[in-house]
Amino acid sequence: MQKRKLGKSNLEVSAIGLGCMGMSFGYGPPKDKQEMISVIRAAVERGVTFFDTAEVYGPFLNEELVGEALAPFRAQVAIATKFGFYFDANGKQAGLSSRPEHIKEVANASLNRLKTDVIDLFYQHRVDPNVPIEDVAGAVKDLIQEGKVRHFGLSEAGVQVIRRAHAVQPVTALQSEYSLWWREPEAEILPTLEELGIGFVPFSPLGKGYLTGKIDENTTFDSTDFRNTVPRFSPEARKANRALVDLLETIAQRKKATPAQIALAWVLAQKPWMVPIPGTTKLRRLEENVAAASIELSDEDLREIESTTSEITVQGARYSEGAQRMINR
Repeated sequence: MQKRKLGKSNLEVSAIGLGCMGMSFGYGPPKDKQEMISVIRAAVERGVTFFDTAEVYGPFLNEELVGEALAPFRAQVAIATKFGFYFDANGKQAGLSSRPEHIKEVANASLNRLKTDVIDLFYQHRVDPNVPIEDVAGAVKDLIQEGKVRHFGLSEAGVQVIRRAHAVQPVTALQSEYSLWWREPEAEILPTLEELGIGFVPFSPLGKGYLTGKIDENTTFDSTDFRNTVPRFSPEARKANRALVDLLETIAQRKKATPAQIALAWVLAQKPWMVPIPGTTKLRRLEENVAAASIELSDEDLREIESTTSEITVQGARYSEGAQRMINR
């Protein structure tokens, strides 16, 4: 597995990471813990050194899973986790909170669950409109000086927030959604990251599974799968967006690859400081995703993708209205 540096930082990780959220949260009931530990450890064996989690995934279950799975390999991997929410008495997510004292409490709790003494990359999960980003960056700067955190990250932040945070504590990476069916970051975000030397970690690089070609308008999801609430996953939208998958399948056949591998190879081809973090709960999908790092798309392939996608209008919003309100733009 090739390595990449996130921006101008010294954080070097595998070209493809592993998003661990779906093992515990979001895509139906939590999966069997021992099976997921096996998948995470198989990722390490295949050269993956970058693992993504968050306290809110579960809540807390996912950090505990990742911590246990990676304990034997801790020195050779980078773990990213996130702060930015608070929870009610029942442990349910109850809203945003990035108050400095809360950030420090979360860091200590995450360190404990992750069975480690340092968090490699600590992201603000969502921008908190009630806390100046300078205060957030300052709190993480304190944690870095204390040796509890190595790098500061933001997620789904807009350009002005990124600039203001970066002025207080250099931002190593921004994590936001990016794929062939969500390209909004190209307009303002990616030029800003390039200017400032900040890395980019695309989540959902496979369009929450849609770009694998394994989901159509007849696919049903578990009642607890959040895709049931996503307009882009309505049966009508899934049918309308099929043209994207058809394009991926055409190129995949030519490259003796899969649509998922072409979708990941496309992300990798955009910038050398991008590290996508596809998630999976299955060993065979992990192997498929990891193999995408060795697929090279030619200039001609990339031009074909560009010209075909420019004529496709993706149908459906990427989030429900409630979830969209949590994203700073």
